[in-house]
Amino acid sequence: MHIMTIDFEASCLPRHGRSFPIEVGIADGGLSRSWLIRPHDDWAGWDWTPEAEALHGLSRERIAREGLPASVVLAELVAMTQGRRVVADSLIDQYWLDTLAAAAGAPSPFSIQHVTTLFDEEQADEVRVGAAVAFADGQGATRHRAAGDALWLSALIAHVRGAVPPAPVLLAAQ
Repeated sequence: MHIMTIDFEASCLPRHGRSFPIEVGIADGGLSRSWLIRPHDDWAGWDWTPEAEALHGLSRERIAREGLPASVVLAELVAMTQGRRVVADSLIDQYWLDTLAAAAGAPSPFSIQHVTTLFDEEQADEVRVGAAVAFADGQGATRHRAAGDALWLSALIAHVRGAVPPAPVLLAAQ
């Protein structure tokens, strides 16, 4: 099955409190797309940390102003991931997908697999994974933004699988 990578940015990490998704990005080869997520009413009073904001650079004001409703983001995300194997580099991304889906009044639309499952399938040892990380680091993706992190992971996976990914292209960003 064709692989698509996914990444979420959030209000904080769950260890710092109740966390909600504020941006989601996907990548397929060198193409990526991201959405800012308007905070849902159900998330009122959930936590926000200055550390998270400093990392991703997205303010509460910006996501409230520019973000799309959870239902719109979820519908577009589902349409773009249809028929693809969705992979992330963090187990917490499933929590944020589930949180987004719940806010949209829908069940979680798919399961996100962890990239280590793919490494096991490819029988990639530490040396091979390390080389893939170095390759992905050299591709110039903007880290700690959802589309950039998804592009980075896509480049890493392509390298592990022996493919050369195309140059990154951001399809649309909020």
